[in-house]
Amino acid sequence: PSASIGDGGPGVFEPVHGSAPDIAGQGIANPLAMFLSAAMMLRHGLGRESEASAVESAVDRALDEGLRTRDLGGTASTSDMGRAIAAGSLSGRTGNNRICTCCRRAFISLSRWS
Repeated sequence: PSASIGDGGPGVFEPVHGSAPDIAGQGIANPLAMFLSAAMMLRHGLGRESEASAVESAVDRALDEGLRTRDLGGTASTSDMGRAIAAGSLSGRTGNNRICTCCRRAFISLSRWS
């Protein structure tokens, strides 16, 4: 994940990798950097510490449970990984941290792309 933060706003947060045109549309891209970039945005751009922790915990939980995309030696699709992270962030399965209502729609949307 990468961030460009200035004085005038929340900044720009993005996963730092190429667009991977060779795997576009195949559902095999790893979305973890995107979710961790979103956590950075929540924490450093929007001041939402507990929500950022919820996303990070959901990423940790998915990995702890053995979910891996192909680049990490697994078989999970982009959508599988996205749904697992979004569900963990939204459900409260990540402990006391839960994603805020204002970000709920964004994470539900993120879980649907492939």
